Amino acid sequence: MLHFPNQAQPDLVGFADIRPHPIADWQQYRREGQQYLDLAQAAFLREKKAFTTEILYNLIAMAIEKLVMAALMEIGRLPYNHTMHDLVAALKQWLPETIQGLEAQVCSLDRYQDICDPYAWSIRIPTRDEIQTMLELARNLEQRLNAR
Repeated sequence: MLHFPNQAQPDLVGFADIRPHPIADWQQYRREGQQYLDLAQAAFLREKKAFTTEILYNLIAMAIEKLVMAALMEIGRLPYNHTMHDLVAALKQWLPETIQGLEAQVCSLDRYQDICDPYAWSIRIPTRDEIQTMLELARNLEQRLNAR
């Protein structure tokens, strides 16, 4: 590196200098998350046979993913990945008040489906009681994300 003793050195730009901007379509993600959650709740309450607990779990997981992604996109941040653990980590970093006290419950949703590795995947089908708990958790998280 060349050094010129009589010239001022330029300041380096650090991560703190980066100002995030909302990511386009975050409102669409929120709307889709609410739609997935509304569908899961209505199907659960009406006991629709076509909506097995496995399908309801997936609808709830997609709802949570969309709602969290919308909140993160709105502040110009993204998670490293889309597992529940990754979504929780991003919320803890960027919107800690929205996930405080819910971290373990949200992360526990990963135990029902681990399909990232095609050679070592596992699926655990939830019970109706577990679906009820998941719906309550998703609604609680939705309220927190919308209230910020």
